[in-house]
Amino acid sequence: MLQMATTRLLDDADLGAVRRLLADDPVAGCLIATRVEAAGVDPRRLGAELWGYDTGADRLDGLCLSGANLVPLSDSASALAGFAERAAAQGRRCSSIVGVEHAVDAVWTQLAGVWGPARDVRAGQPLLAVSERPSLPPDPDVRVVVPAELDILMPACVAMFTEEVGVSPVGPDGGRGYRGRVRELIGAGRAFARIEGGEVVFKAELGAVSSRACQIQGVWVRPDRRGQGIGAAGTAAVVAAALDSVAPVVSLYVNDYNEQALRAYRRVGFRQVNTFMTVLF
Repeated sequence: MLQMATTRLLDDADLGAVRRLLADDPVAGCLIATRVEAAGVDPRRLGAELWGYDTGADRLDGLCLSGANLVPLSDSASALAGFAERAAAQGRRCSSIVGVEHAVDAVWTQLAGVWGPARDVRAGQPLLAVSERPSLPPDPDVRVVVPAELDILMPACVAMFTEEVGVSPVGPDGGRGYRGRVRELIGAGRAFARIEGGEVVFKAELGAVSSRACQIQGVWVRPDRRGQGIGAAGTAAVVAAALDSVAPVVSLYVNDYNEQALRAYRRVGFRQVNTFMTVLF
């Protein structure tokens, strides 16, 4: 008897099928793979729900992480429609929808009338990746941030977030949640910076890390030092460190209108491998 395809909440019994799907595209699936490799699939440990589009025969045709961000991953129109339907029924709990453009666009098209309006919709974001050490000399002054430097790093993180997202991460909790996230990144050795005279000149983090790929986030150069090549050399240093000890592929995504950043990343050796889209609330 044929089994009907269905969208359902996954658990640890589905871990093998989840891993097989994520292995198909480690760069596009890095955001989900990071969480799954660290916590498995059970929602209580994952701190989010992972939905799957199940076609039977031990195969999933799509995944969708539903937590602080909604991250759909599928080439199947039926799967994406199922994820959108489940998200609409659940109600908006996320601050953004992010992922491969065609998947996010399909989900958002169905959700816009239910969840909208969005604060911003950013389509056409190049997803870039590099798997070889940069030919551009890395900045030797960029290094891993140590826990004692949290207070030095925080102002740069807040400035970057506000500039990039359009709102401050210092919310009703006085920034405690965001500070905790930055502390976690430092503790994991995933925050990098060039610090001069007790101030951050360049900084970036590895926001997502799986065994097959990692993703750089939060690249920032102090405004009065921009245009000097600091961003490119700093990013090259982060890429070199990540390739040496974190993952075989380093990725990031960027707004398509940020031509200066795109030029810098190409100098480092990044090439476009896909396109992302972000819907911000």
